[in-house]
Amino acid sequence: MSKALTRISRRRALQGGAAGFVAFGLLLWWLLPLGEEPPSGTITFSTGTRAGVYQEYGKLLRDELAKDMPNLKVKLLTSDGSQENVERVATGRADFTIAAADAVDTFKIDGRTVTDRLRGVARLYDDYVQLVVPPDSDIRSVADLKGKRVAIGRPHSGVRLIATRVLKAAGIDPEKDITPRSDGIDTGPKRLGKELDAFFWSSGVPTDGLDDIAETSSFRFVPIDTRLVAAVHAQSDAAHFYRATNMPESAYPSVQNGDTVPTIAVSNLLITRENMDPRLTEWITRTVIKSRDGIGRHVHSAQFVDLRTAIYTDPLALHQGAQRYYQSVKP
Repeated sequence: MSKALTRISRRRALQGGAAGFVAFGLLLWWLLPLGEEPPSGTITFSTGTRAGVYQEYGKLLRDELAKDMPNLKVKLLTSDGSQENVERVATGRADFTIAAADAVDTFKIDGRTVTDRLRGVARLYDDYVQLVVPPDSDIRSVADLKGKRVAIGRPHSGVRLIATRVLKAAGIDPEKDITPRSDGIDTGPKRLGKELDAFFWSSGVPTDGLDDIAETSSFRFVPIDTRLVAAVHAQSDAAHFYRATNMPESAYPSVQNGDTVPTIAVSNLLITRENMDPRLTEWITRTVIKSRDGIGRHVHSAQFVDLRTAIYTDPLALHQGAQRYYQSVKP
């Protein structure tokens, strides 16, 4: 081969390599800012109860954050759920959390002075209300819960908030017409059919706590029909975050046998405070979006995190750091 041809081949190889490097650089720019030192320090993330989706998502997100920001320490806190999570972030006891939109709005409606500190980072995925009974139970509707032993969630959970509204919509006083219990997904499934006649749960689907017992024993879902959802809407301004839907038949295949379940859904939000460092919040927002598929392989609900809908964090305004990220990837 002549020297001229060799020089041309080298030039083409270098050009091709340069083009590949540019393409790779553009990909990295979308994933991580080039030439920028990752944020460091310590943040606190409030999750949820054991065996719940909030806690599992929090653990997996912590792992993803460690890849992008190896010098950022993320402390996870268990909690009762949405109501406690919102208060923790608003009062500074946690820096980031996941909470259902109705719990966030209820906190605002209650007129807490710290409400103005809250900001949205991303809309994540939907929670489905799941009313669970033994397979041979005579409970066929929410109205049939009267006189029964019913777990309505922990005192500061999102489950407690929505279960109370559903019961009232069905004409049931949660304090007088049932025997209320405070079980969550960590204890409710084990007590079903023994100390409990039914329990409410609200989360992304499937939830490990239910998925586990679906493999060894059986249960049944009680439908929450559209008329009941309409009655819930009439109770509170925060109730407009609920929508009538069907839990997909793929949520718990061995239990649903191909059937969907009429129920209520409400969106979950990743939230923080107004004074959170914008640069840190931008990096965290980026990780949340780009880790969707990785986390979604373990937490099915995470598959529904979508860049196109993540910006809709109503009733909260977007944090400036999150806003900066969404603007940077806007087509």
